[in-house]
Amino acid sequence: MKEIDRNNRVAIVGGTHGNEWIGAYLVKKFEQFPQLIQREHVEGFTLLANPRAFAAGRRYIDKDLNRCFRSENLADLTVSSYEENRAKEICTLLKPKCNSQTDWIIDLHSSTANMGITIIPVSDHPHNLRLAAYLSSINPQVRVYRWQGSEQEKSCLRSVCSLGCAIEVGAIAQGTIDARLFQQTEEIVCAILDYLNTVNQETVLALDYSLVIYQGIEAVDYPRNEKGEIQAMIHPQLQSQDYQPLHPGDPMFLTFEGEPIAYIGDSVVYPVFINEAAYYEKGIAMCLTNETKISKVMFTEALRDP
Repeated sequence: MKEIDRNNRVAIVGGTHGNEWIGAYLVKKFEQFPQLIQREHVEGFTLLANPRAFAAGRRYIDKDLNRCFRSENLADLTVSSYEENRAKEICTLLKPKCNSQTDWIIDLHSSTANMGITIIPVSDHPHNLRLAAYLSSINPQVRVYRWQGSEQEKSCLRSVCSLGCAIEVGAIAQGTIDARLFQQTEEIVCAILDYLNTVNQETVLALDYSLVIYQGIEAVDYPRNEKGEIQAMIHPQLQSQDYQPLHPGDPMFLTFEGEPIAYIGDSVVYPVFINEAAYYEKGIAMCLTNETKISKVMFTEALRDP
């Protein structure tokens, strides 16, 4: 088996959440100027994932589309919500499992948290890790986040294809566009297409394949009372400090009465998605990660075909 497979057809998806406008409007731009996502050895195509939610300016109509892609949900003939049925339509369009029409998927998202430019690989497949390493090597602002093995991962739109990633950018308010983040997202998409085009010519790019991954370990909720009401806010010292180290004893929350609540873990962690607006309904104040460094030697070993 060759180490490099063909990766000709790439789905560029925006508007999975209807109020995340950078991805949706970038898809619309690519629809208007399709030459921007075509390469000699790569065919890019676009998909506006949740058009009804986008038209309504809402995250979703009935339920979060990015939680509707578990295999049992897709096989359930009794589902009735718009997003559950839309997930089935998307799977039919992408045909990810057999007679595949899609080799890679790029799912575009934005966040109210200070996530900068974050790459979330679909899986730990060697090709996904290699792409993540390449993107972080050409742009030091790129960070790589994984929440490996969770049930959430299996239900995300990006899970319909074994190769690809989500791109998460922020901080940006819901239902708005930021020109700087829009351009940065477009640059990352084009860099991925250029990379795949080079790979499809069986060219190995000369770069340092070391990689830092922020591996999710725990989702933390806000402090709540017996009624489920939030009793504390993100501490001002932690607000917007995504990917920065949080040490045991550092302030994590601040009660409405002004009392700090410290992080009581036994090791340094790196919070992400801090105070993400869309996660209030999910009971998530932030996600804690470990910083994992993959050396060049280890990464080279991981890229070998079995």
